[in-house]
Amino acid sequence: MKSIDYRAYFLAQHPGFFDRAYIQSHDEDEIFDEMALELRAFDPDSVSLPAPEGVWFGWYEGEKAPLIEAVRAVDPSWVQYYQSSGEKPYCAMVNGRIASFCRIERMGEFEGLRFGGPGCVGTVPMFRKKGIGLYMVKNATAILKEQGFDVSYIHYTGVAPWYARLGYRTVLQWNKHGFV
Repeated sequence: MKSIDYRAYFLAQHPGFFDRAYIQSHDEDEIFDEMALELRAFDPDSVSLPAPEGVWFGWYEGEKAPLIEAVRAVDPSWVQYYQSSGEKPYCAMVNGRIASFCRIERMGEFEGLRFGGPGCVGTVPMFRKKGIGLYMVKNATAILKEQGFDVSYIHYTGVAPWYARLGYRTVLQWNKHGFV
């Protein structure tokens, strides 16, 4: 795959990003990552992660209220994205309860490549540290590849080492002032 100008992609996707109030409200020392994984090279079977036992993974078909409750438990500011979206989120369920969730987002085309990625990824606190969320993101990444996307992109994360376990790499870093 040709070299991708991720800075140009970021600026095209998020005009005025660094002027937004919620970005300006970050602390001076906070640095966030933008990450990418070229999907032609991604083989989900080669990612060594044990499948969490007793967990069902798939498109969420249930009532909106339990989903919103789970999202609120992780990050209340994300509720808006799950309330307004007509798209079904991808979830991990344990005994009928939402353990982890994400949106599988289309992120446009750039330089002839189709971008998508898991977004607003969260695991309900009582289900953390069990491998559920990372396994869910592995599945979401495989879905993006199956759907013909070229690049899976993680926007605005503070947990780069977690995503790196799946093969994602940091392509940009930024703080409230811009790229670092």
